[in-house]
Amino acid sequence: MSEAKFQKAVEIVKNLPKDGPVQLSTDVKLVFYKLYKQATEGDVNTARPGMLNFEGKAKWDAWNDVKGTSKEDARAKYVEELLKALKANDDADSKKYVAELEATA
Repeated sequence: MSEAKFQKAVEIVKNLPKDGPVQLSTDVKLVFYKLYKQATEGDVNTARPGMLNFEGKAKWDAWNDVKGTSKEDARAKYVEELLKALKANDDADSKKYVAELEATA
């Protein structure tokens, strides 16, 4: 998996319109979060957030779930998950994003 393809996937995810045709569930967003963190930083390197920080704990737990995954594998999985989500939405925007991603070397 090339760094360029991973960066293109990250750009697509970050720029998906909040009210656009591609809507990601909270669970899918956590998948992208944990794979992004693993691909860019490696294994979780912070203490687990406190008891009342529910969002922080969910993110930390998700990232910790992929502990031991190589950065390369995390990048590949991130792109794979994005392609899966886009192909599930059979609309023009999704097809455009798929084409852009597949055209990236």
